[in-house]
Amino acid sequence: MVVKNTNQLEEATDSTYDRKAEVKAFDDSRAGVNGLVESGVSKIPRFFHAGKLDIGENSTCDSKLSVPIVDLKDIHNNPAQRVDVIHQIRSACHEWGFFQVINHEIPITVLDEMIDGIRSFHEQDADVRKEFYTRDLKKKVMYYSNVHLFSGQAANWRDTFGFAVAPHPFKPEEVPPICRDIVIEYSQKIKELGFTIFELLSEALGLNSSYLKELNCAEGLFILGHCYPPCPEPELTMGTTKHTDSNFMTLLLQDQLGGLQVLHKDKWVNVPPVHGALVVNVGDLLQLITNDNFVSVYHRVLSHNIGPRISVASFFVNSPDPIEGKSKVYGPIKELLSEENPPIYKDITIEDFLAHYYAKGLDGNSSLQPFKL
Repeated sequence: MVVKNTNQLEEATDSTYDRKAEVKAFDDSRAGVNGLVESGVSKIPRFFHAGKLDIGENSTCDSKLSVPIVDLKDIHNNPAQRVDVIHQIRSACHEWGFFQVINHEIPITVLDEMIDGIRSFHEQDADVRKEFYTRDLKKKVMYYSNVHLFSGQAANWRDTFGFAVAPHPFKPEEVPPICRDIVIEYSQKIKELGFTIFELLSEALGLNSSYLKELNCAEGLFILGHCYPPCPEPELTMGTTKHTDSNFMTLLLQDQLGGLQVLHKDKWVNVPPVHGALVVNVGDLLQLITNDNFVSVYHRVLSHNIGPRISVASFFVNSPDPIEGKSKVYGPIKELLSEENPPIYKDITIEDFLAHYYAKGLDGNSSLQPFKL
């Protein structure tokens, strides 16, 4: 037997361990990771063990390495400022795949209320949360722990409350009253900001400002409110495993606890919380259609023994639902190609791309590799 990770080593040396039964019991509880914390666990279940974690040796505190912060103030009425912002975004998307935006026109009060609303949902009595627990990802409103729980990969120390915003939005009455109003308000405002960022990304590529929107890059939007409860053994597991996002773009709201890191020049760099800022990151599909002009980079979230940490990730992606019997096809944008810059990727359907992404899970590898020419 070839032992690839700690889980397999433990299972090989302890034939009495029944991973499937332990995972099933956890899922059947419908209480998530928060339920484990509420029950007072001092040792985390073995299926959360992530093997050797390079948390310290490959991280950097180098103050010269920091994710760019872009100020969007006056971009709509100051042409010179807009040109400067587009230059900053072009550089950030090419070098980092990540940047933070401030003065983005979503009031800080709305951001704070959204963090509070998601936290309030996760802090409800377990019996109330259980009513929303599901493994059916087609539902408009979902509460679950770990999409890939049954994949055999190490589980992440987090729970998720998610909702579909577009193209087939949730009904207000489907959202629990404890966070209904702020979820509705935040969803609308983040959708509008997404359109603005796509305009800036289009211009950063030297294209018409409406180009990416007309490609339907912003057609689909779903929002995930993550809760990372305090972990009694944070050195054994991850809040979120190393991965890239499969979509076009993610807008992330994080609270003040920190833990998000991006892989830059082979070093893990912290993305420090900036109150009032939103983190923007390039997804795999945007890297594909920009032919590597913009890069989708690995990122992760560390576990902490304090918390809970709350974050809200808004994913912009075209709907995988076939239109007129055909799933939308994407490939490198023709205007960006030349003899010196030939296509790197095949044309693919959204349906095929997302099927591959969900099948492979958060295995630490890019989703783009199979689609290279």
